[in-house]
Amino acid sequence: MQVAVIGAGAVGCYYGGLLLRGGHEVTFIGRQPHVDAINAHGLLLDLKTFKGRLPARAATDTTGLASPDLVLVCVKSADTEQAGRSLAGRLRPETSVLSLQNGVDNAQRLAAVTGHAVIPVVVYVGSEMAGPGHIRHHGGGDLSIGASAGSETLAQTLRAAGIGVTIADDIEVTLWSKLIINCAFNALSAVADISYGPMLEVEGTRNVVASAVQEAVTVAGACGVRIPDDIIAHIMKIPANMPNQKSSTAQDLARGKPSEIDFLNGYVVRRGAELGIPTPSNQALQVMVKLAQRSKELSGNRQ
Repeated sequence: MQVAVIGAGAVGCYYGGLLLRGGHEVTFIGRQPHVDAINAHGLLLDLKTFKGRLPARAATDTTGLASPDLVLVCVKSADTEQAGRSLAGRLRPETSVLSLQNGVDNAQRLAAVTGHAVIPVVVYVGSEMAGPGHIRHHGGGDLSIGASAGSETLAQTLRAAGIGVTIADDIEVTLWSKLIINCAFNALSAVADISYGPMLEVEGTRNVVASAVQEAVTVAGACGVRIPDDIIAHIMKIPANMPNQKSSTAQDLARGKPSEIDFLNGYVVRRGAELGIPTPSNQALQVMVKLAQRSKELSGNRQ
């Protein structure tokens, strides 16, 4: 297939890299350093079972992008509408568009901008850009995709490339559950610049995580989404499964990039305010990240 990855970061390069290795033609749309490295040397795919460079095409915008068969939208939530506008005139009726993004409403926002059906996808992967054009995998990698007429065919294609896929009967529950996981760990990992493994060893961290999770579960319920009762037990096991992984928010802060915190803990805070539900733990975590961002901005201005 002709595949376009909009947002060649840690998520986009991982799944695009697997599709590339699986024999598909992949074009990565991303930032200049990654684009230059990919065009010059190929994508360096760094897995536990494979490490090698794969020839690929890359560009900083969609100007030269032909109509693809499959589009993976992997940009940050704040860039969703811009990404959708960049696809105008490039989508055929049979093109499949997947939103591999954090948050619960990106697929709807993309569909509103593009006028094209978008399948929401929940991503469970630990990966990072270890350098220009270099994607390193830490763990996980399965996807949960929303049900649609084309989902089973898409799932077969992705599985053939080594990507574990399930089709979710109720994708809203899955999207909210992933959001709640992000609310539990992203901010703490970012502000402390700490990986998941040692995080829960610090006294009081489990209480903070549990409080943020309970607030988010309450807000989800008020939105008509019932979260499984065992989600907190599941969340507490994640650091042991991905001990060396830092959150995407931590990676954003380290690189001086805007974070998605307003679409993670901040989304829970906004929806909670609309519904009259207090969310002090999520608000504190949101503010902590925004303070850390502001501190880096001020530090940069002083240099």
